[in-house]
Amino acid sequence: MTPLMHAVYKAKIDMCRLLLRHGADVNCNEHEHGYTALMFAGLSGSKEITWMMLEAGAETDVVNSVGRTAAQMAAFVGQHDCVTIINNFFPRERLDYYTKPQGLDKEPKLPAKLAGPLHKIITTTNLHPVKIVLLVKENPLLAEVEALLKCCRVLDLICEKCMKQREMNEVLAIKMHYISCIFQKCINFLKEREDKLDGLIKSLLKGRDTDGFPVYQEKFIRECIRKFPYCEATLLQQLVRSIAPVEIGSDPTAFSVLTQAITGQVGFVDAEFCTTCGEKGADKRCSVCKMVIYCDQNCQKIHWFTHKKVCKILKDVHEKQELEAAKEKRRQEKKRERDEAQAASLSPTNEEQSDHPPEATEEVDSHHAVKRTEESVLNKQPSAPQLHLDNHSESETNLADIAVQKVQESEE
Repeated sequence: MTPLMHAVYKAKIDMCRLLLRHGADVNCNEHEHGYTALMFAGLSGSKEITWMMLEAGAETDVVNSVGRTAAQMAAFVGQHDCVTIINNFFPRERLDYYTKPQGLDKEPKLPAKLAGPLHKIITTTNLHPVKIVLLVKENPLLAEVEALLKCCRVLDLICEKCMKQREMNEVLAIKMHYISCIFQKCINFLKEREDKLDGLIKSLLKGRDTDGFPVYQEKFIRECIRKFPYCEATLLQQLVRSIAPVEIGSDPTAFSVLTQAITGQVGFVDAEFCTTCGEKGADKRCSVCKMVIYCDQNCQKIHWFTHKKVCKILKDVHEKQELEAAKEKRRQEKKRERDEAQAASLSPTNEEQSDHPPEATEEVDSHHAVKRTEESVLNKQPSAPQLHLDNHSESETNLADIAVQKVQESEE
């Protein structure tokens, strides 16, 4: 391992920055198993270091000795945030290419001032349409019809290049197409609606009266996927097969399927997502229904116009779930108490059964000990001459008395 690999794997951010500043090779793969610094960044789970390696020029398609890329290695150890960053990274140099006139063009396809805001949206790991519209709205340079038209053109060119290059990148192509569709929708609202982007956000968040499900948002994402111009793409066919049989309002949603296809996120990741903007790690709940999660009060205010219609319904659902959970908990406690009582009632019998055998064994052992003592004494008849007896009968009687005496002594 090189010093950079060590620093990356141990998540030493300052050391990584120092080594890169002094010329450390971020793409060195002379490791005995062909690992690169980016692979170690994925294994470490540090999102900041992973991003640092990518910005330093780390190649994402390099494989190690077992044929795995950095994203695959990170996914193998469960570092899904790092997988998302790697899959959504787009080098700034590739975008800067369009900020300069090419060929016979007198003007660049993308003004230099738009490169930064557009790159931020391209590399975002949150693909929620409301989040992307909010990013557009927050930047005055982007929130104009002409600027969005130029961005759409560049995104379409990148999408085409991804599909027509020798090493096709379907994931990046679909992402560029998806962002372009959102920009097109922003252009339509800026032209036709007085409330402009605020109207688009409300349209995307508006839920149906029964359960608050955002029908317009679901239809919009399905339309974006259906409009992808390269029908032969394998990823597109997978998306269609996953979404088409599902009724609107049922799981999985089009957004969840699209997100998993592009960012590599998996369904069992233990995390909460904001209902308004889809941001990961949201921890604020509606104080009334306790069912809807937000990033902050701003997201709650944006979503309140539609949530207030179903808040009471969701509150009743939540209370019913809590009541059922309480009943189940009491049932489990009663069952545990019965099991403990039954075990306690059976325990004395078991103790009695376990106490008797040792006593019987001791009695048997003492009986055998006495018997062995008698046999050992009787077997010592050759030593009788030492008593100097006169006749044979007396010697037998005396031997019997001696045997009894020896047994008594052994018992004592």
